[in-house]
Amino acid sequence: MKGLRRTRKYVFLWDTELISFLNGPMKWQKKIFLALIVICTVSLLLHQGGHFTWNMEGFRFGCSHLSPGSKLKHTNIVFLKTHKTASTTMQNILFRFAELNNLMVGLPVQACGHQFCYPHPFSSHFIHQHTLRPNVITNHMRFNKTALQRLMPNDTVYITILREPASMFESLFTYYNRHCMSFRRVPNGSLEAFLAEPTRYYKPQEVDSMYAHNTLTFDLGGEKDRPTKDFAYAHNFFAEVEKTFSLVMISEYFDESLILLRHLLSWDLEDILYVKLNMRTESSKKRLSPGLPEKIRAWNSIDAYLYEYFNASFWLKLSDLGLDCVAKEVQLLRQAQERLMRSCFGGKMPLALPAAEIKNKELRPWQPSDKVDIVGYDLPVNISLEAQEHCFKYILPEIPYTRILLHSQSLLHRRKYQNRPSQKSHTLQHHMRTTLPRHSQVHRSQPARSVAQSPNSGTGSKSTVKQSEGTTKQGL
Repeated sequence: MKGLRRTRKYVFLWDTELISFLNGPMKWQKKIFLALIVICTVSLLLHQGGHFTWNMEGFRFGCSHLSPGSKLKHTNIVFLKTHKTASTTMQNILFRFAELNNLMVGLPVQACGHQFCYPHPFSSHFIHQHTLRPNVITNHMRFNKTALQRLMPNDTVYITILREPASMFESLFTYYNRHCMSFRRVPNGSLEAFLAEPTRYYKPQEVDSMYAHNTLTFDLGGEKDRPTKDFAYAHNFFAEVEKTFSLVMISEYFDESLILLRHLLSWDLEDILYVKLNMRTESSKKRLSPGLPEKIRAWNSIDAYLYEYFNASFWLKLSDLGLDCVAKEVQLLRQAQERLMRSCFGGKMPLALPAAEIKNKELRPWQPSDKVDIVGYDLPVNISLEAQEHCFKYILPEIPYTRILLHSQSLLHRRKYQNRPSQKSHTLQHHMRTTLPRHSQVHRSQPARSVAQSPNSGTGSKSTVKQSEGTTKQGL
């Protein structure tokens, strides 16, 4: 879609009394004083990049007939974070939205690390007790519709994201090459060798085998090893996914997906701003030789059908919203993003850095192996403290952000209950499940909550987990 030409605009809304004051008779001192006020205002906007306080009127020009306007923002959300689909960037958007609007984010217990004991089907037992009764859930899990519906409010909106299977599988193969046995046993780590005889290397019951076959289907709670030609299963599975998820985003059209998300949830422009996270360097990517994409899609046939189905429905949603207005909103989003990044990085566009070159250890992304370089960002020292505080969370990787959120929400939990009489643990657990706030919408002017940036808690490691709750017949 073609966007509008990028321009920087500042809109000044003048009070009618002020206009009369300016046009009427006055002493020259007053004129100089007002002129200084105008100059200072313009200087402040230019210094801050004009993005810390957004003027939403310009954004409403995109899809003005469908603009959220004065509607309350929807806040009860489950985002199924699929693997290697730009889902970490989307998770960061949700983390920041939750903090800004004082929402509870359901986070994993320490035994699960930063994921909900993946690849086990999700269970409420995996939720840390200090984050029970959540408004938002977004860490990696294997989807379990029944367990989530028991935990979340009835008006929860379910969202996920898909990526074209060929490019996704190349990313999975490279990223998990040292962790997935199906990939590790391939000679010389050759993707071509694996695809020539996938059943020679793939063992369905092995740990981490889900990265090697129909990963999207598995993440959605489906059966990754169904026969390739089992179209009846695929049809029923897709129908259940479509029934459950209000929006299936498409990674290749991430900005357009965010516009659909904005309208679905009645969000504003600042709610969907982002900086790309968890990216590989170009040298870490393998170019797919002719014929490989077809082999990948044939091996991951359910994922391929799934992507084709929801890519088609995605474009129907865009058409319903209006392709022209979506293109305008995408352009406005990108303009706002450029202002954000220039203000965060000293007036320049950010340069992604190898982890070893990032001075702030909290901002270093996790490296899956010595053959894969995941880049991140460091904030320049010459920006203001306000800019540093504002920009820090945009570039914070998943694992430290999860740890920071858990720390801050645990502090809130302890402050709430530290002065209460001691109770039996199960009584306290029941009390938490029934009394914590469960707002599903927020006013657009709700103040932000301060969050600690130096948590003491770690991420933990995997351990034996409790029996998960039941699933539907499609595994959702």
